[in-house]
Amino acid sequence: MSSSTPLFETIEADDPEYEQRTSASGNINPPPTTQSGSGAARPAQQLASNPGDAESGIAGILRQSAHPLVLFFLYFFRVAAITVYILCGFFISNYVLSSVIVVVLLAMDFWNCRNVAGRRLVGLRYWNQVDDDGESYWVFESRDPSRPANPIDSKMFWIAVYTFPLLWLALLIVSFLKFNLSFVPIVVLALVFNVTNAIGFTYADRDAKQKWANNLASSGWNMGMGGLGGQILTGVVKNSVGRVFG
Repeated sequence: MSSSTPLFETIEADDPEYEQRTSASGNINPPPTTQSGSGAARPAQQLASNPGDAESGIAGILRQSAHPLVLFFLYFFRVAAITVYILCGFFISNYVLSSVIVVVLLAMDFWNCRNVAGRRLVGLRYWNQVDDDGESYWVFESRDPSRPANPIDSKMFWIAVYTFPLLWLALLIVSFLKFNLSFVPIVVLALVFNVTNAIGFTYADRDAKQKWANNLASSGWNMGMGGLGGQILTGVVKNSVGRVFG
């Protein structure tokens, strides 16, 4: 998670007792309680002890995100689809209507995750392309490594990509255990959409790291590390990336 901007750049003493309240470790002891007119002691006001406390929660995550609106809709569509699926039996008696709502939310989430969220939050995109001979293959795009993704955006994106397929898998198991087979096709469709995005972005991320390794090796060669040194660097980088992401 990215570090937040410090709450205070400098702290200057504004009373003679400041040095006495400051311990050797740099911590400030709580100031003494003040007496009100009625004689009751009022406790000192509690403040955030570190920037992480002030930036916690959903509001803090969105505040630190480089694309808060994109991050919001990434989770909105996914949470809405699961919520409607779970609660549709309580509020909607029409099976067709509830199924259509869930399918529409799943389709919107699939399109948004693949074409908008992945590109804006982590700089990755993938699609399947068919050439003139009828051969189907994956195409991956990645952002320039010199422009890294926001740590908050990257972390929340991968959490969404890998967590929600597990949630739909759990709902599929529950449907079988309760013999509620009428909604199984919807859960299977949700698993197809979510697992496809998970696999696609995993391969796109691995492809991006492989390209980064190749560019690093070639740049080392061009900077005067040719010959045996360039070959050693190329082999070490490619083997390391292959073991970690292969």
